[in-house]
Amino acid sequence: VQLQASGGGLVQAGGSLRLSCAASGWTFGRFAVAWFRQAPGKEREFVAVLNFSGGVTTYADSVKGRFTISRDKAKSTVYLQMNSLKPEDTAVYYCAASSRFILSTIRSSSAYGNWGQGTQVTVSS
Repeated sequence: VQLQASGGGLVQAGGSLRLSCAASGWTFGRFAVAWFRQAPGKEREFVAVLNFSGGVTTYADSVKGRFTISRDKAKSTVYLQMNSLKPEDTAVYYCAASSRFILSTIRSSSAYGNWGQGTQVTVSS
C-alpha cells in the first residue's frame, strides 16, 4: 500500500495551494483518507478526513471554511484545496489512509496504518 502526496510549495499569505494524495497500485475503495500536518517543533495534527466511498468529511476547526477535502474516484486520488493560507499553516503535510472510518478516532494519527511521504507547504507573511 503506497500513498503519494504532492502539490506543496511556497505561497504568500492569502494564497492557495492544492495538495494531492494518490493511491499507488491500489484503490481507496472504502478507506478513510486524511491529511495531517506537522510544523517544526510541534506534534503532528489532524487537518481533514474524507470517507472515500461516501464522501463524508470532517475538518479541524483551524482550517474549517478555508480548506476543502475532496476525491476523484476514477483517479483514486484525494485532494486538499487550501485557500486563504496563513503563515501558521506552514508545515509538512502528510496524507494517510485507514480501512476504517470511525468518527470517534478518525482525528488521531494512530488510527492510520498507511502514510505517504510529506509535502512541504510554506506560507510567507
